[in-house]
This record gives sequence, C-alpha cells and structure tokens, in this order.
Amino acid sequence: MVSAGVPILRSLNSMAQHAESPHFREILNAVSKEIEGGASFADALSKYPEAFSDVYVNMVRAGETGGILDDILKRLALQQEKNSSMKKKIKSAMTYPMVLIVITIGAFFGLMIFVLPMIGKTIKDLAGEDAELPALTQILMSISQFMVSFWYIIFPLLFGGVYALLRYIKSPGGKVKFHHFVLKAPIISKIIRKVAVARFTRTFSALIGAGVSVLEALEVTARAVGNTVYQDSLLDAAKRIKNGEVLSRIINEREDLYPPIVGQMLAVGEETGQTDKVLVKVADFYEEEVDAAISGLSSTIEPVMIVFMGGMVGLIAAAVMMPITGLANQIKG
Repeated sequence: MVSAGVPILRSLNSMAQHAESPHFREILNAVSKEIEGGASFADALSKYPEAFSDVYVNMVRAGETGGILDDILKRLALQQEKNSSMKKKIKSAMTYPMVLIVITIGAFFGLMIFVLPMIGKTIKDLAGEDAELPALTQILMSISQFMVSFWYIIFPLLFGGVYALLRYIKSPGGKVKFHHFVLKAPIISKIIRKVAVARFTRTFSALIGAGVSVLEALEVTARAVGNTVYQDSLLDAAKRIKNGEVLSRIINEREDLYPPIVGQMLAVGEETGQTDKVLVKVADFYEEEVDAAISGLSSTIEPVMIVFMGGMVGLIAAAVMMPITGLANQIKG
C-alpha cells in the first residue's frame, strides 16, 4: 500500500480493520495514535517489541532516513515470508517424530501397567507361585509391579521433571548450555547450524541493504539469529570491527560455526560493495539446504522410532513367551 502512494496512517488503519488477531489490531491502532502524536514510524514500532523485532524497527528507521521506506517494507515482507516458511517446515518435520515419541511412551506405560500384570498373573496361575521364571521375565515383572504400586509418584515426578527441564532451558544459564548442546547433538546439529547461518545471512543482508551500519546490523542480527552461541560470536565480531578488523576474516576464523563459503562470500561483498546482494544468495542456498535436511530428518527419525517401538514390544513379548514356552515343554514332557 505504501509503495502505491497510500499514506502510512491510512495503510495502518486499513491493516487494523482486516487484522484477524484482536491483539494485533490493538497494536496497529496504538501505532497509528503514536504517529498521529508526532512519533516516527520506527519509534512507534519500537514501543511494541512483542510484535515488531529489532530487525523491523532498525530497517524501518533506515528506510525513513533514506527515503526508501516502500522498498524497505517490501524487503521486510519478503524476509517475514521466508522466516515463516522455514518455521512451518521445521515445525511440520518435528511434529511426526514427537507424535511417535509420545505414542511410544504411552504404549510402554500401558503395557507395563495394564497388560503385563494380567499376563503375569496368568503365568503364575499356570506355573505356580514358586515357579522359577526366566531372568528377563522376572526383571520386567518387577518393573511392572513397581510401576503399578507407585504410579501416583512416578507420573508426577515424570511431568515435574519435564516441566523443570523446560523452565531450566528458558533460564539464561540453561539456554546457553542447551544451545551449546544442540550444536553438538547428533542428527539435529547440522540443521541447527544451517538454520542459524541462513538467519544470519538473511537478516544481516536485509539490514545492510537498508542502509544500517555494519556495527548496528551485527548487533541487531545477533539478537535475531536464535542461538546464543551464534549471538555471542556476532557480538564479538562487532567489538573487533570497532578495533579495525574486517568481518570476513573474523567469520573465517570461526570455522566451527560458519562454513568457509560464508566468509568467502562476505569478502567478495566487501570488495565489490555488494555485501547485501551476495549474502542474499548465501541465505537462499542455506534455506534450500535446511529444506533438504528437514526432509532427511523425517526419513531418518521415523525408522529409528519404529525399530525402537518394535524392540520394546518384542522385549515384552519375549518375556511373556519364554515362561509359556517352558510350561508347554513341561506339559509335553
């Protein structure tokens, strides 16, 4: 609408009328009032960080200063579309494995608490209370008996442990340790790294292209990259740039976080003065890599979970069949 010559206030009012979320509608109306009161568009947006990130605010501010707000808003719309698409793909890819995990845990508790005790009672009725059962059967029967006797303790502890873990991950110290862990975790670490690199290159290129200074762009990107390890590396890069170092060389030193192509393309951008255009291509490349990795993740986790579920059921089946087979042999004998 802005690119078509519609004034900001009119555009905001129109968006507010068509907003599906009542909360977002209130924010848009509040932003309109701020602008009517004399605030700049960027300053008005900055008062609602829950809706508009640092990236939005800084790009809009640069667009207002340079007189290219319509172009900046187009870039923001494109970036939002890319980010939203990536989040949806990651969420979609993780939904099925999580459902499998929940089903597996539910099946385990169901078998151990309801099915195995009934089968165990039948075996004891047939073989007698003093019958010597196979070691595997005895172990699973003991676990089952414990779970039946203390389920009212086990479930609260289980849910309490999950809740405490999630709270810890959200804490500052826990978040840092968790982000270090996921960068080393098997299977998912490659995806996490590619997502972080894609976010860095996409956000940084958008800010640079909007006319934001390199230092400010790095600081804003650091807060938007989504991983504290990458955030610290970008904030450190900003400090070193203040001392006269070159970004491409700094990035090249962090081979543990950034693939060589990122530093190489940054160097090309610095030499040609087209850093934003060069990094957009890098972002496109890594977003495609993320898509491929996510597809591979689903195909990797699915058979692993199926094998695990099959193994669990097979273990319980073996524990049940071993004494039954023994009884059958005794009867034949």
